Amino acid sequence: MTRVAAIDCGTNSIRLLVADAHPRTGELTDLDRRMTIVRLGQDVDRTGLAPEALERTFAACREYAGIIKKHGAKRLRFVATSASRDAGNRDAFVRGVLDILGVEPEVISGDQEAEFSFTGATKELTGRADLRRPFLVVDIGGGSTEFVVGDDHVRAARSVDVGCVRMTERHLVRDGAVADPPTEQQIAAMRADIEAALDRAEETVPLREARTLVGLAGSVTTVSAIAQDLPAYDSTAIHHSRVSQERVREITGWLLRATHAERAAVPSLHPGRVDVIGAGALVLLSIMERTGAKDVVVSEHDILDGIAWSVATDE
Repeated sequence: MTRVAAIDCGTNSIRLLVADAHPRTGELTDLDRRMTIVRLGQDVDRTGLAPEALERTFAACREYAGIIKKHGAKRLRFVATSASRDAGNRDAFVRGVLDILGVEPEVISGDQEAEFSFTGATKELTGRADLRRPFLVVDIGGGSTEFVVGDDHVRAARSVDVGCVRMTERHLVRDGAVADPPTEQQIAAMRADIEAALDRAEETVPLREARTLVGLAGSVTTVSAIAQDLPAYDSTAIHHSRVSQERVREITGWLLRATHAERAAVPSLHPGRVDVIGAGALVLLSIMERTGAKDVVVSEHDILDGIAWSVATDE
């Protein structure tokens, strides 16, 4: 058994997992798993990493450093994804994380990101007789979406710059505010952008060959929570739930028609996702329609778990 810590810093959120890894059994026993909305990717398309976004992220890192110390994890890996990979001022981010946590964040490539996501999402599913292979794992983040097709191992992977925050800021923000609700023209432009990204993904990844769609990250888990009409976010109910394409279409339509206040009233919807969940749901729906997936298997285990396994098996 190895006690490890993993941090996944994305465009919208930063997440921590402290766990005991049991390589022989393939099990991770959670000691602490948490998420903080920091919006590191705020305005990243236009200005790079904003000072206030960096400070929100560093505050979360300070909190996480205390948790890691409390549990006595000896190994830590910090992985940073799309926003910090693209930003011109990412050196300030790297220095801040190193000062607080004592490790340098690894600004990984999209392909590495996809590898971790696939491992984290499918490690528990490989023995399931009711799920046909190959798997298509889609990780819908804030700035990018990762696509991975594989059986026991990755066959093809691609990352494209389509995520819930990036799509919201690119298509739904006018005069500094998110449209409330979006216009049909804004939604159509966003949909066209997503479809173009799917075209790019298909140049590398045979999306339509997959037999089981596995969906990761906050947009997908939130759609599952809404589909189940949960009174509060419940990871146990969400993990390995299945949501039909028809239900995803209904929820996406409602989210894009609803006002900010109506979305904020959904009890299972994290306040930090209220403005971006419509875009995230549309990405998921577009993927399901493109691949013909009748449903999506929702996983709470994703890149964070894959990062933890990489730490545990790194001798």
